[in-house]
Amino acid sequence: MRVLAFGTYDARTHPRIQVLIDGLRERGADVRELAEPLGLDTSQRVRILRRPWLLPVLAAKLGRRWLSLARRARGLPRAEWPTHVLVGYLGHFDVLLARLLFPSSTIVLDHLIFAAGTARDRGVRTGLRTALLDRLDRLAIGAADVVVTDTAEHAALVPAKRRNDAVVVPVGATRAWFDAATAATAAPGGGPLSVVFFGLFTPLQGAPVIAEALRLLAERGVHVRATLVGSGQDAAAVRAAVRGLPTVTWHDWVDAAELPALVAGHDVCLGIFGTTDKARAVVPNKVYQGAAAGCAVVTSDTAPQRRAFGDGATFVPPGDGPALADALQKLADGTELARARAASRTAATRFTASAIVAPLVQALDPAATPAR
Repeated sequence: MRVLAFGTYDARTHPRIQVLIDGLRERGADVRELAEPLGLDTSQRVRILRRPWLLPVLAAKLGRRWLSLARRARGLPRAEWPTHVLVGYLGHFDVLLARLLFPSSTIVLDHLIFAAGTARDRGVRTGLRTALLDRLDRLAIGAADVVVTDTAEHAALVPAKRRNDAVVVPVGATRAWFDAATAATAAPGGGPLSVVFFGLFTPLQGAPVIAEALRLLAERGVHVRATLVGSGQDAAAVRAAVRGLPTVTWHDWVDAAELPALVAGHDVCLGIFGTTDKARAVVPNKVYQGAAAGCAVVTSDTAPQRRAFGDGATFVPPGDGPALADALQKLADGTELARARAASRTAATRFTASAIVAPLVQALDPAATPAR
């Protein structure tokens, strides 16, 4: 199986594609890459949707990347022509180009997010724009032979006539996160409970719930050291809520290569706590990554997260700051923390790159040996 990872993805900022590439390689596939990073993350793309006059910026960037991708594709030797083309995360447009350039290959779209649902989650009102984005989702799915989603809930959003072509592949974590856990084995513990949250501060993530919990813990006299990483839509509200708490450290940005070590230096990694429809349908990167880094994981009690982690995480109701505070206060006990971290590490073994791609390998090559 010759696989070409293709598109305008950036594996540094969106590591999901790297997990898929690593997993396929570990399972024997010949995987090569043809990528021209677009240079726009999800939040920047949503910002463009809110300001349609910026669409020419997106079109210009995309056009330049596509010209380069097309030239490089034409230069591929026929002996290296891919049997499968894997279009990376945020590939709603790239999959259309892949279909044109590789008509005889099986096109695999990693449809980790639905454009219309993401726009609604980030405050774009239902209307013409979300209708067009829904059409884009359908167009992208229609151009693919295999549609990869991360949860059963997202697979159910694939149009009924294509649902049999959908494969659920958990997000997983790259090797760097597991290596960080090994390097930091003795780092967490031995002092006040330390918790870390990193993200884009979108409504899905529910960061204001974290701020509420931290303030409640301070009022109870429970000493918890918190590190918050990132910026975004809800960041200003969170900053206001935690202002004056001396145990909170904030980093607007941490390089992707340094993030695993930073997270692994904490006892607890916080997941998501939002109440939006999208928040109830995902298992976010940070939950898999935090578990891989050796942290105990605390996140919202939603069907996909409980199904994925079972006893490997501590769950609290979405949007419930007091419940989150109670959970963290309980973990401040050393015995309970040790149990939670051990359970999280056990769960993480199910989400290595090689493990999570098993259903995709079976879908692409039914003759492949099933995973044990």
